[in-house]
Amino acid sequence: MLEDIRSLAKAPKEEYYAPGHRTCAGCGPALVYRLVAKAAGPNTIFIGPTGCMYVANTSYGCGPWKVPWIHAQITNGGGVGSGIAAAYKAILRKGKKTGEYPNVIVMAGDGGATDIGLTSISGAAYRGHDMLIICYDNESYANTGIQTSPTTPWGAWTTFTPAGPVIPEGKRIWQKDNPKLMAAGHPALKFIATASLAYPLDLMNKVRRGLNATGPAYLHIHAPCPKGWMFAPDLTLEMGRLAVQTGMWQMYEVSGGRFKLTLEPEKRLPVTEYVTRQGRFRHLKPEHIEKIQQFIDAKCVEAGIKAVTPPATA
Repeated sequence: MLEDIRSLAKAPKEEYYAPGHRTCAGCGPALVYRLVAKAAGPNTIFIGPTGCMYVANTSYGCGPWKVPWIHAQITNGGGVGSGIAAAYKAILRKGKKTGEYPNVIVMAGDGGATDIGLTSISGAAYRGHDMLIICYDNESYANTGIQTSPTTPWGAWTTFTPAGPVIPEGKRIWQKDNPKLMAAGHPALKFIATASLAYPLDLMNKVRRGLNATGPAYLHIHAPCPKGWMFAPDLTLEMGRLAVQTGMWQMYEVSGGRFKLTLEPEKRLPVTEYVTRQGRFRHLKPEHIEKIQQFIDAKCVEAGIKAVTPPATA
């Protein structure tokens, strides 16, 4: 049983995601990987479906993990995790191995968890395999040139949703709500939560609660991407905080069927504070930003988050 970490000062000192990778300066997903590995500890097996964290971390013959890690295709992270979980249960049951059952973590990007890999993730969660499924969400296919993914926000520029005279707003589809999808369709899930790299203590404790749940758990982590979102590398944490403070990213957990907000902004900021700081939204006009504000306001009302301050329409 992994205990909650009471403060950052009391977080484990050991690192299981080490230097030596090739991620971009300020990479949000790399920080997420580091925090997840630190929270999980040495008795961990990572499954890494193809994504930016596979491409940037796997130079020939080396990798930054100090615990076992295996590559899976982007389509089958849940399937590989299922096989490892089932095999480990079997060899422990038959006495062919002693020791504790390991932390089995599928570490998928938004493509591997919400799009092309969703079938495999969904199957693993539905069958009840004992593992933690994590989506590190940088809201694009960042490993192949910043193409749109199902979690790319409405209005964002990507190479597949370029803004121009014909389509001035860029992407015209609202993003998929994968935590809600997983919650609605997977009765075997024991724990569901969202987290942000900007709140590392909350993130690490949700990793531990997901691992402590006997059965499948799902954690969706917001991971700002300087390259794809077009902001300076030293602003990664600030972008994460602004996402939460504006309601663009909501922090909650569902355990035992009970929904709980785990962080509510004291005074929610208008979304302009977030979107105007990123190049991917640079083309948006005031009416476009107002449309995003209305969408976010509705989602916050649904989650029980207080209104924006000051009112966005004032």
